[in-house]
Amino acid sequence: MSDPAELVRRTPVSVAIAALKALRPTQWTKNSLLFAGLIFSGAFLEVGPIERSVVGFAAFSLLASSGYILNDYLDREADRRHPKKRHRPIASRALPESLALLWMLVVAGAGAALALSLSWQFLAVALLYLTTTLSYSFYFKHKVILDVMFIASGFVWRAVAGALAIDVKVSPWLFLCTAFFALFLGFEKRKGELKLVGTSGSTRKILAEYSEPMVEQFQSIATTSAVVSYALYCVLGPTPWMTATMPFVVYAIYRYIYLVDKHGEGAAPDETLLRDRPILATVVLYGLCAMAVLYGTRHGWLPAVTAS
Repeated sequence: MSDPAELVRRTPVSVAIAALKALRPTQWTKNSLLFAGLIFSGAFLEVGPIERSVVGFAAFSLLASSGYILNDYLDREADRRHPKKRHRPIASRALPESLALLWMLVVAGAGAALALSLSWQFLAVALLYLTTTLSYSFYFKHKVILDVMFIASGFVWRAVAGALAIDVKVSPWLFLCTAFFALFLGFEKRKGELKLVGTSGSTRKILAEYSEPMVEQFQSIATTSAVVSYALYCVLGPTPWMTATMPFVVYAIYRYIYLVDKHGEGAAPDETLLRDRPILATVVLYGLCAMAVLYGTRHGWLPAVTAS
């Protein structure tokens, strides 16, 4: 009997739509970390830094998409056995496999060109990010623990690139917080996948190396480290008034854990974060609070809260 996926009907329009879907634009939200340098430096009302941050966001989005295309190409057979991933453009054959590789090169080239337009330093970090992504796709995605660590390192490169894009210095505590929060999301993703498909390894072999109790221990360490490192950033960063943002950070983490544990979310973090209204509201309120504190500090509107 023929595989139903082989019977897919393609037209130029359907292939174009599939090519756009293969970019996974919903996951571009991860590249919002490039705006961290813009926000935490207090330059979020200056036109020049905003423009450079937007260009950096576009560059990383395209480079990230080229990695997604390659990852989907390499995982196409396993994805066809996954209840959700089988609908991805390459796995479903809506995007021809031969065209997918060409599309990946075009997207990567466009991203690299945008990165170079900012500076060679930004391009260097962007290429390090792409190398990390490709290393994950080719090798480290099959190595327990390192698979999640390599995913997390991609978020750190984004934060570093955001600072380079506008040539500002950012507290190392913020980079540490980014790393630990990314580890938290990564292990929560593994937990969500375990809840969805189990440890059989039929859809992703690396899942057989994990168990829910193990992932919960990893997640607990990452959560604690993320909260502590962010608290240290708030106290030792540009102003102790940033501690006012702590409730938003803690609630968002607790809410995400709740969604994974009680509602089976987490297998696709980008979808979970974009779909949950309480988390979206928390992110917006956090952003407004952080910008208000930093803007007020920059203009001397907030009183000192520490002893001299």
